[in-house]
Amino acid sequence: MTGTPAHQVTIDDLGTPLTDVTFVVVDLETTGGSAHTDAITEIGAVRVRGGVVLGEFGTLVDPGRDIPPYVSVLTGITSTMVATAPRIESVLPHFLEFARGAVLVAHNAPFDLGFLKAACAATGLAWPPAASVDTAVLARRLLTRDEVPNCKLGTLAPFFSSSTTPTHRALDDARATVDVLHGLFERLGPLGVTSLEELVGLTRQVDPQRRRKRHLAAHVPHGPGVYVFRGPGDEALYVGTSTDLRARVRSYFTAGEQRSRMTEMVGLAQRVEALPCAHDLEASVRELRLIAQHKPRYNKRSRFPERLLWVRLTDEAFPRLSVVRRVVPGPGTVLGPFADRRAADAAVAAVHEALALRQCSGRLVPSASHPACALAGMGRCGAPCTGAQSADEYAATAAVLTAAVHADPGRLCAPLLGRVDRLAADGRFEDAAVLRDRIAVLVRALRRRQRLAQLAEVPELTLARPDGAGGWALAVVRRGRLVAAGVAVRGAPVRAYLQQLKTTAETVAGPEGELAASVEETELVLRWMEKPGTRLVEVTGTLACRTPGTGPLRGFLALVDAGRAARDPFADGRSLGTRARPDRVTGGRTGHGGPAALASRV
Repeated sequence: MTGTPAHQVTIDDLGTPLTDVTFVVVDLETTGGSAHTDAITEIGAVRVRGGVVLGEFGTLVDPGRDIPPYVSVLTGITSTMVATAPRIESVLPHFLEFARGAVLVAHNAPFDLGFLKAACAATGLAWPPAASVDTAVLARRLLTRDEVPNCKLGTLAPFFSSSTTPTHRALDDARATVDVLHGLFERLGPLGVTSLEELVGLTRQVDPQRRRKRHLAAHVPHGPGVYVFRGPGDEALYVGTSTDLRARVRSYFTAGEQRSRMTEMVGLAQRVEALPCAHDLEASVRELRLIAQHKPRYNKRSRFPERLLWVRLTDEAFPRLSVVRRVVPGPGTVLGPFADRRAADAAVAAVHEALALRQCSGRLVPSASHPACALAGMGRCGAPCTGAQSADEYAATAAVLTAAVHADPGRLCAPLLGRVDRLAADGRFEDAAVLRDRIAVLVRALRRRQRLAQLAEVPELTLARPDGAGGWALAVVRRGRLVAAGVAVRGAPVRAYLQQLKTTAETVAGPEGELAASVEETELVLRWMEKPGTRLVEVTGTLACRTPGTGPLRGFLALVDAGRAARDPFADGRSLGTRARPDRVTGGRTGHGGPAALASRV
């Protein structure tokens, strides 16, 4: 007999036990059914944990408008009753403090949470990133038509023998929802749902094939590390990293993962390989290396580090700019790396706007003479091919770019910024915007190059960060590459352990020693080094930033970013997966406004 292997659930598999979770059950009364055009008139909430009520919150709210008569008939709340009540901007901070750290629960949650989110947005308050549970959806999953004709609160409350009868008043309905929630929890035991993660997953549609593969996470340990989903031929399908391997891998088999690519990947996966690491930096570096090595089909980023592009000033008497894929360490002027050709070309165009470097591809010698090109006639080239410019004069022009790459981009960028201002003053706003964006690409490339060089030039350095348990997370870095990682636990001799790390350290070099192979790794090390609390233990060589660098241009980049956000305030790079469920429940509501929308909630 064949089938899915049996798996005995252990304590480690349970996730966050429901008995340890604090829930805040909330109910609202409003002037209508639209969160965008109507307002809250009453908030009621009950805070519970482990079946025990910890506190209650209830208040009327002045909506700032008259309450429609049909709403007053339904809820019993009149305009006179809320005339002296606080406004929502005074009530919301107190409610958010009451709900801090809890999972929000509501009956037809999109209605109540939608009003609260809209009120937060209108008053400038941040909506907390809390998990939520919809008792209406949960009831639809757990109850049959033979038990209850519908899943309205007024039907479920007597079914579960609630001590409070729903009355269309916020606190009463919240109390009744607490009893319904506890009644539904009693139905979860036979289903094996004992954790918050499984509860949230139960209220959303999950591919049964994905749920059946939960046993793949059985052997995955807790702690930081890298996980590899492997397919039928044991090929790497996807590589990821997490500070808690077990929790992250288990999330792929719940409704929390709704990306269509990941759903397809989990369907193909046959096993999960877990690679524990000393700390988060080692995990991130190993992830990069594994992605570059295996090029998993379901990873989108970092699969082809060899495809990064660089802009190099060629080594000849009259150098020119060349876009290349390989850069051998050594003397020379190199700008980048760039993720694609478009960005590299934008940086090259910006340099040519500022400097009269030749753009022809032939190799020139000082003694040769050639006819001038069109760029020379436009003043965009010094025409060294005609003998109009000596090698020393041309070298002085190229030295401006070299200085910008290594230390000071002021002489390179100043004429460009001045040209942007002149174009804008002449009303040529589109031309000014194009040049401004090119300058931004150039400045970011200069900044990235300087940061990489800062670390890549150091023969060896040792970093330490508190591990949160009284010990130290240690990292040994050589030429910008992580070569050893470990954790000196509390009470252990750190210096002795560090010496052992150095003794066993190995440098992972890219093919042919190319810089591009370790760019992302070096940047990971830089970010880890710059985190608050990181200590520099030992340095061999010099770790320093050349001045002034791109610091004086930070204001310019901020203006560019602000302008881009203003042009497209709703920009969102996230993809909308085809398997994602909409954030509302349509089955329990007959419309978007009026009495029907309110009546359907009870």
